[in-house]
This record gives sequence, C-alpha cells and structure tokens, in this order.
Amino acid sequence: MTITGIISAILIGIVVGVLGRLVLPGKQPIGMLLTILVGIVSAFIGTAIARAVGIPTATSGVDWLELLVQVVVAAAGVALVAALMGRRRSGLMGGRRSGMLR
Repeated sequence: MTITGIISAILIGIVVGVLGRLVLPGKQPIGMLLTILVGIVSAFIGTAIARAVGIPTATSGVDWLELLVQVVVAAAGVALVAALMGRRRSGLMGGRRSGMLR
C-alpha cells in the first residue's frame, strides 16, 4: 500500500467512523478520537470483507457498496467499544459502591 493509499484510508476511516456513530441510536460513552480510530480500523476491515465477498473495490468512482460495508463494520465496532467502555466505567456492580466507603 502506498502512502497516498494509507492517507486516503485514514481520511475515509474518519468519515466511516463518524457515520458509524451516527447510525447507532442513543449516546455512546466514547470520545471522538476513539470513534475515529474505530473508523480507521473499520475502513481496512470493511475493504477486506468487501473484497472477500466479491464487491469490486478498485473502481474509478466512489465504491458505494464498499462504503456501506465499511459503515456497517464501523457501527458494529463503535457499539462494541461503547459497550466495553460503559462496562469499564460502571464496574461489575453497576456503579454502586458498597461497604464502608460511603
């Protein structure tokens, strides 16, 4: 992969991450930087999945089906990271403190 391919993947990953976050209902407890990182990873994974399924990824225009696969992967990634971050912040007992620390 060339440097322009990597830069374009990062830029597309930013857009894909934001679109993936917008697709999900409700508020996600993750920041925009983490959303962008999930989007960048999702852009690479979505392209690999699109190629494996047989969707043409090297066309002269915008690959709408590949972009759709990337957004779906990004939405799943944002949902997974949001669930993991929410669980980490609330703890096992749902955020309640027990014992003598009150």
